[in-house]
Amino acid sequence: MKVKFIISIILVSCVLTSCASMSGDGCLLDDDYHGLKRGSLSTDLGAFTEYHFLPEAAPKGNWAISNDRGWWSVHEADGRRLIYQSRTDPIDYSHPMIVAGDRFWQDYKFAVRFVPESKKYQSGVVFRYQNDRCYYFFGVESDKAVLKMVKHATGFHQPYEKILSQADYRWQPGDTLTAEVYVQANQIRARLNNDIILEATDSTYPQGKIGLTANVPTKFFAVKVVATKKNKAEYEAARRVFEKQQKKLQAANPKPVLWKKISTEGFGVGRNLRFGDLNGDGSIDVLIGQVIHHGPKDRNSELSCLTAMTFDGEKLWQKGQPDPWKDFLTNDVGFQIHDIDRDGKNEVIYCMNFEIIVADGATGKTKYKASTPLTPGGKPYKEVYNIFPRILGDCIYFCDLSGKGYDSDIIVKDRYRYLWAFDDKLELLWHDECNTGHYPFAYDVDGDGKDELMMGYTLFDDNGEKLWTLDEDVTDHADGVAILKFLPDSDLRLLCAASDEGIFFTDMKGNILKHLYLGHVQNPAVANFRDDLPGLETVTINFWRNQGIIHYFDAEGDLYYSFEPNQYGSMCLPINWTGLSEEFFVHNPNVDEGGMYDGMGRKVVEFPDDGHPDMCNAVLDITGDCRDEVVVWDPKEIWVYTQDDNPKQGKLYKPTRNPLYNCSNYQATVSLPRWSDEK
Repeated sequence: MKVKFIISIILVSCVLTSCASMSGDGCLLDDDYHGLKRGSLSTDLGAFTEYHFLPEAAPKGNWAISNDRGWWSVHEADGRRLIYQSRTDPIDYSHPMIVAGDRFWQDYKFAVRFVPESKKYQSGVVFRYQNDRCYYFFGVESDKAVLKMVKHATGFHQPYEKILSQADYRWQPGDTLTAEVYVQANQIRARLNNDIILEATDSTYPQGKIGLTANVPTKFFAVKVVATKKNKAEYEAARRVFEKQQKKLQAANPKPVLWKKISTEGFGVGRNLRFGDLNGDGSIDVLIGQVIHHGPKDRNSELSCLTAMTFDGEKLWQKGQPDPWKDFLTNDVGFQIHDIDRDGKNEVIYCMNFEIIVADGATGKTKYKASTPLTPGGKPYKEVYNIFPRILGDCIYFCDLSGKGYDSDIIVKDRYRYLWAFDDKLELLWHDECNTGHYPFAYDVDGDGKDELMMGYTLFDDNGEKLWTLDEDVTDHADGVAILKFLPDSDLRLLCAASDEGIFFTDMKGNILKHLYLGHVQNPAVANFRDDLPGLETVTINFWRNQGIIHYFDAEGDLYYSFEPNQYGSMCLPINWTGLSEEFFVHNPNVDEGGMYDGMGRKVVEFPDDGHPDMCNAVLDITGDCRDEVVVWDPKEIWVYTQDDNPKQGKLYKPTRNPLYNCSNYQATVSLPRWSDEK
């Protein structure tokens, strides 16, 4: 059903005039901001919402912070409320923005009064908003009125902003400007203060939300959105169709039910858990790592306390001093659970107090240890990184460099330049430097029985030889890398979620095959999200400066869908929830803002409204019926959800995933098809 709208956003004093000119109009949104508390709309949460749900970042009233730059607040003057963006932001590839409305809105008319306090950079409104990288803009910049179409970049920090129309316009900072925009199908007509009319024809975006944007301090006044009764009814019908489809999908899937919950009061933490059988009873246990930040920020962090527990709440052991004020985490630190000596019992391998320690998983007793490497050159890579004589250990990763047939070799790195390879006895094998990024990925690329290591943009052979590097070709750092075959008979490909470089794919010689500049792309996951598409699909999520944009890619690396359910980061972990061949992914566990999504961007499972913690989540099979459970937690407690039809019998999907001993907040998750009766 085609949805058509005539929408008007106007100052309250102009609402009656505008509505009177639109016979039979019905209001969709009437917001004078009195429903909002005066004060800040923005939240300075930094990296914490990369993989944590926090209610502080949730929409306030009708408005969501779409871009984490700028500073938005609510004020009152002369009895009227206004929204104020108070900072000057010179960046031209990303613009402070708040948004409201519905992505199904299509044809509309709107007007808004705003008061820019500077001509230096742009300010105005956005319409047919898809996300804060894809939309139309109308407003002022310097002494011009500008109408433009914005979409994903053409290169690193090279915005694509197509001027559809512009004209000279004389105004002074502090002037009140009224921007009016009319959109009908592919026709756009924009007017500024009844003086300038700009017109254009463009079909890039047929529908979308509205928003306010400014790179200079700017005041925006009250908003009202109206539509004809007919168009409002059509919009509401389209929304009902969409929601009915989602409810039908949700009804067909198992419901999450509580399986276990345990208290972690006093020693809990954010997204810094590891999972594995610690006491040898065949059941999954949990290892909780509190962190001390030596600063600045999270650039020099290490473990301060380890607590080992069963999911029945039994505390197995604890190392270090627990501290309820050390529950804040925005990065990784080095600790894992792994049977490193292949004796059938798991060890805990961790970095603490400038040592790499191998401990008994059941008791925490140290088996052997070694000093962490000296900081190369006796000085840090950058002034604020690696400030101690020895490295703290930014992560731990296991692989098979020695050709033993199992992952007994250890990779340790710093932030963000050096890496070291050790054998299972902590004897140094080799070390090198590169733009390490966050977390490596190993694969036996040449088939010699020994792993190659992808660290950042560099592929190392098992002996530490650099096979190739893109350090001189790609800026920023790798947030997540993986090597795999996206199609059963295809060649190996590297997937790299490369922060502000977007996402790119290479062959095994380092030739970039596709590079999409989609903003700050991170947390990639590869799985069979759609049976109707060949091979494996990839899902990613954006964070810095454009948080919450989710992208889907097919097996060829082509973007096939994107949407923005909210403005949070997420791990986007694949979940085998049904035991069928299509997987979902978990966005976050919040009742309203979270859920599990399928490969077409539909919310197919909702979490129950039962008071569960929703800050963090992890996905793994705990109960043993091949399907995954969801672990949700905050620093005070851990809950585990399973399916309401658990256990399920018969042939079930049982994908091969990254091993639990290579767990990281920066991992690229790979979930390869397999069934329960396959070896």
